Amino acid sequence: MLKKLAKIKYLPNNFQVIQDGDHVICAISGKKIPLESLTYWNVDLQEAYFSYIEAASKREK
Repeated sequence: MLKKLAKIKYLPNNFQVIQDGDHVICAISGKKIPLESLTYWNVDLQEAYFSYIEAASKREK
């Protein structure tokens, strides 16, 4: 079970954990994303996305 929200700095090819936690929240869907599954994010907006679908929908807006 995902319990603690992490604070992350999103970098171009990686991310840095600023505050310990086990998940982040998708900026589009609000779904919890386990850090070990985090694959999609936007460096400029500093946002995480649950999947390529949410990332693509953000890009289209």
